[in-house]
Amino acid sequence: MADHIVKAYDKELEGLGQKIAEMGGIAEKMLADAMDALGDFDVQLANQTIATDPRLDMLQREIEEQAILTIARRQPLAVDLREIIATIRISNDLERVGDLAKNIAKRAIKIAGDVRIPRAIIGLKSMQESAAILLKDVLDSYAERDIARAREVWTYDADLDSLEDSVFRDLLTFMMEDPRNISFCAHLLFCSKNIERIGDHATNIAETVVYLVSGETMPTDRPKGRSILSDPPAVK
Repeated sequence: MADHIVKAYDKELEGLGQKIAEMGGIAEKMLADAMDALGDFDVQLANQTIATDPRLDMLQREIEEQAILTIARRQPLAVDLREIIATIRISNDLERVGDLAKNIAKRAIKIAGDVRIPRAIIGLKSMQESAAILLKDVLDSYAERDIARAREVWTYDADLDSLEDSVFRDLLTFMMEDPRNISFCAHLLFCSKNIERIGDHATNIAETVVYLVSGETMPTDRPKGRSILSDPPAVK
């Protein structure tokens, strides 16, 4: 980021970047905690994860408001304008990652009293590990303005889609083996879709990083694995 004659302008842009970094850290922790709560059937941790979400929402609103004020005040052009637009886009994606992690935590609470087949969580943990890597890498690519790393995230999201397909087949097998497993596994199916959607938001951020640094847009069609489930409903 180039220095500006008006130092307050640099501070405004730096402040936006710092808030994105804070949002990224919160989103990463929410995903990890939600999955720990699911794997350990830990209702307390699940509730803590849910309680964290308003902080993420507040940061997203602050970024949007600050970005709009900066555009109005500074009338930025070229890379400066892309910098501000990028923070708005990325904050929206991170806010959605928090919502998806919150949904997983809510599912964890719902199944905590009906622990049937703990081994069914194993595939979801693999998905979470992949999604966490994508999220970390894309946040690093934003911090370092690293296009190559952003493009890798965009490409490797297809691997997460393939894992989702594998988890679907495993959970379907458990349901066919014993109808009493259906409700438990159905919750896990929606969790797997939430994790897959987190990967999609990571690729959204990757596209934004490429746009920010180069001014170019990524192809419309991403590499995709097969995704059997449609978007899951939010848990009430």
